[in-house]
Amino acid sequence: MKDVPSSEAEADLPGTAPSRRALWWIALPLLAFAVAIAILMSTNPLARFNNGTPPVEEISFERVILDSDGIRVLVRAGGSEPMTIAQVQVDDAYWQFTQDPAGPLARGSTAWIQVPFPWVLGEAHALNLVTNTGATFAHEIPVAVATPVPDGSSLLSQALLGIFVGIVPVAVGLMFYPALRGVGRSGMSFLLALTVGLLAFLMVDAVSEALELAAESAAIFQGQVMVVLAASASFLVLMGIGRRNGAPKGLALATYIALGIGLHNLGEGLAIGAAFAAGAAGLGTFLVLGFTLHNVTEGIGIAAPILRERVTLLTFAALTLLAGGPAVLGLWIGSLAFAPQWSALALAIGAGAILQVIVEVTALLRRGEGDGLSSRAAMAGLVVGAGFMYLTAMLVKI
Repeated sequence: MKDVPSSEAEADLPGTAPSRRALWWIALPLLAFAVAIAILMSTNPLARFNNGTPPVEEISFERVILDSDGIRVLVRAGGSEPMTIAQVQVDDAYWQFTQDPAGPLARGSTAWIQVPFPWVLGEAHALNLVTNTGATFAHEIPVAVATPVPDGSSLLSQALLGIFVGIVPVAVGLMFYPALRGVGRSGMSFLLALTVGLLAFLMVDAVSEALELAAESAAIFQGQVMVVLAASASFLVLMGIGRRNGAPKGLALATYIALGIGLHNLGEGLAIGAAFAAGAAGLGTFLVLGFTLHNVTEGIGIAAPILRERVTLLTFAALTLLAGGPAVLGLWIGSLAFAPQWSALALAIGAGAILQVIVEVTALLRRGEGDGLSSRAAMAGLVVGAGFMYLTAMLVKI
């Protein structure tokens, strides 16, 4: 039998470092691909199909800032070739403008367009960008209001609003904890199913809003695909983390519920903050109260898995901040640095997190917690949870 050098024998063993031959077979297809790209770039076979038609151009508007200097717009290019913004119209009149950075916009790049237009408070204005090929891209400012600036006063006002929208209702819901501890098996089934119902509404609401925002984002982000992938990844990651030591229950499950609600409230805060910045919404006292009432059941849902446990005030405070605190952060980000694709991404991640919690709470009911998933109490809880969220959502949809 012919002796084989030990180094070559080890290279052929499973689990050892790849041999030089294996590395060559990995490099060969990559090299062939690089050669093909080089030939494509040098020969440009598409040139023969050029009949003078201008390249495909696309511009999306990601942010509009109104201040004493006029209108400033952040745009993102999505065309097949670099494009040049040649003219800017505001209310059908041409205006001088500056672009930062200057020059053609490559695919996926962004630029700020500054127009010294004397906008009128409360009025609607129409913005129109014209490229050097004659293509036009329009954007409407429905209600002109000054964009909030990051000063202490505005941030404090937004924080107070976020507290009333996110933190207060969760805290109020958790305050029902002592009264709910005495419920029997049927009561436990009702509360857990109520949690599933309200979370199901939040998930559908988050996906719906995420898809709407995705449609407003630049085409290069593939908004709808991004939403599906982000939600799926969030669900799978949290399922993997949550099941590493078995199915979560008790305080662990309550924490996951608070996390899912918190991610949803982050997206909700982003939408409210962006609406303020764009002048598209003015939240009166009635709407703020509507948001508070709409979110009260979130605290009850967080409390449901821990009714059989003794929980400290510090734990309640942490759960409240985890579920409601992101609303404050969302308001700040939405009013100061809103972009539709990032808001859609946040809502999609929240939807995936909520789906993970729905699966875990449903599994808890199926394992016999309370009277089970098919009991009358559980069916009533599902209807009440989803129905309450639907009816109270009428108070806040504008």
